[in-house]
Amino acid sequence: MSILNSTIVSFVKFLPQSVVHIFAKKYIAGEELQDAVNVTKQLNSKGIVATLDVLGEAITTKEEAKEEKEECLRVLEAIKKNNLDANLSIKPTSLGLNIDTDYFYQNMREVITKAKEYNNFVRVDMEDSPYTTKTIKIFKKLQQEFDNVGIVLQAYLKRTEVDVEDLNKTKTNYRLCKGIYVEPAEIAFKEKQKVRDNFMHVLEKILLNKSYVGIATHDDFLVDGSYDLIKKMNLNKEDYEFQMLYGVKEKLRDKINADDHKLRVYVPYGKKWYAYSMRRMQENPEIAGHITKSILKLD
Repeated sequence: MSILNSTIVSFVKFLPQSVVHIFAKKYIAGEELQDAVNVTKQLNSKGIVATLDVLGEAITTKEEAKEEKEECLRVLEAIKKNNLDANLSIKPTSLGLNIDTDYFYQNMREVITKAKEYNNFVRVDMEDSPYTTKTIKIFKKLQQEFDNVGIVLQAYLKRTEVDVEDLNKTKTNYRLCKGIYVEPAEIAFKEKQKVRDNFMHVLEKILLNKSYVGIATHDDFLVDGSYDLIKKMNLNKEDYEFQMLYGVKEKLRDKINADDHKLRVYVPYGKKWYAYSMRRMQENPEIAGHITKSILKLD
């Protein structure tokens, strides 16, 4: 079935967006900010916290980046107004990292300043490898001024252990995930177990440093390994959290929540949902099976 699903993933990019949306609507809150607010309220009612993300990376003009920044500010205002237990995640290229690094820095600084006023937190997300060094460099600059900013690192990149050793010096707030972008074997582990092993190795380095970390995974193997590590290190629940994507492996999500671990769900929304949806399928081709079933229901 995995070969079939992978084939479907290769084929689905040729399908009309209206068909792909059948898949996407399960994994995004909706197209409007109010949709994300509604989803977050539902999650909060279950004791689950959230991070909101405005879909729209890889913009091409400063005007677009400004629009994205303004939307990020509206997100922070909506969190405050609705008393949501949530923070904000930002893709660097949505605020112009791919256009002008100084412009991106200023946009980030404005958003983080507003978050600070609201006693909230901003996570600088990580994209594909051309932006890794730039993202970390600017994050470290922001970190010198703000204590309400964190970063994402990807366990499948071979450089990540060194990045953690560097960022641990300043007690960085991390989200650690496997990584979903297609990267060359020269810089990224390709074997599933090697990615898992590096994830656990890096996670232990972070926790030994007493840095806060969001353990971002839907992999039962990594969840079980994290449980064991948490128990072995006798960690407090304030030392870490688990993080998952909206709409993915909800049974596992509910189990982690029921086990009384802090759980944060990544809630994306926006009109630019298509690229996000395609990455979700590349990350987990089994999702393609759900698309197939949905398409068959249309016949």
